[in-house]
Amino acid sequence: MTIKRELLARVPDPAKRAIKATQRGWARTTAPVRVLPDFLLIGGQRCGTTSLYRYLGQHPAISTVPLGKGAHFFDTNFDKGVDWYRSYFPTALHRKANALSNGLSLTGEASPYYIFHPLVPGRVASLLPDVKVVALLRDPVVRAHSQHTHEVARGFETLPFEEAIAREPERLAGAEERMRTDPLYRSFSHQHHSYLARGRYAEQLERWRRVLPPDQMLVLSSEQFFEHPDEGYAAVLRFLGAPPHRLRDYATFNPRRYGALRPETERALREHFREPNAQLYELLGKDFGW
Repeated sequence: MTIKRELLARVPDPAKRAIKATQRGWARTTAPVRVLPDFLLIGGQRCGTTSLYRYLGQHPAISTVPLGKGAHFFDTNFDKGVDWYRSYFPTALHRKANALSNGLSLTGEASPYYIFHPLVPGRVASLLPDVKVVALLRDPVVRAHSQHTHEVARGFETLPFEEAIAREPERLAGAEERMRTDPLYRSFSHQHHSYLARGRYAEQLERWRRVLPPDQMLVLSSEQFFEHPDEGYAAVLRFLGAPPHRLRDYATFNPRRYGALRPETERALREHFREPNAQLYELLGKDFGW
């Protein structure tokens, strides 16, 4: 699995898209004999989800989605149906063979938008009532700045950071209400301009806890995870019930460089997140030190 992914990483993007289209076409025809995921990495965005997903993809007992992190099924592709979603995962025969080789076979996917989209928890609980979900959460001030840099680099944001966060309430106004009344509605700003809202973690996790029991959810600090990645990786494997496994290298994937925040901006954001952070610590029973 690791060698295959290393080889695919060297393939040019147009060729990757062609390979992926061919794979997806074949997978759609075999969807009825494919399994659904055992776990979901639900985010948050710019919190290390990609790195954790790559780590799990190197475990011999875990099959992850090739040529990408996930299907975005529960957030932006829910209208495509369950067979479309199944086509992303291994066949039951593959699972059985992998289990015979490794004692266990798990599969999963990742979308950092899952934790934030208001309809995702209910959709997940309805289709996958026994699924395990993992969330990495990062200092919300640093996360917001990182997301802005990411969206600018992708061409999804043109405003400077201070103006973007000042206009966020206006950009997001009514988005969640419309999503609830029109499940197929997609809000560009809700997905790409939600710098502060995505960092108010407690309200997002409470939505998940209303539909899934706490023992099916693992929430980790991104800072602690990447300070001791071997311990963090081991904790995730224990939670998933996967055999112990160590990696030779815990590289950080999808990093972005960004400048320092203005001191006055950082002070304002620290104050903004003071109460949301306190709510998160109370919900989880642990303090991440933000």
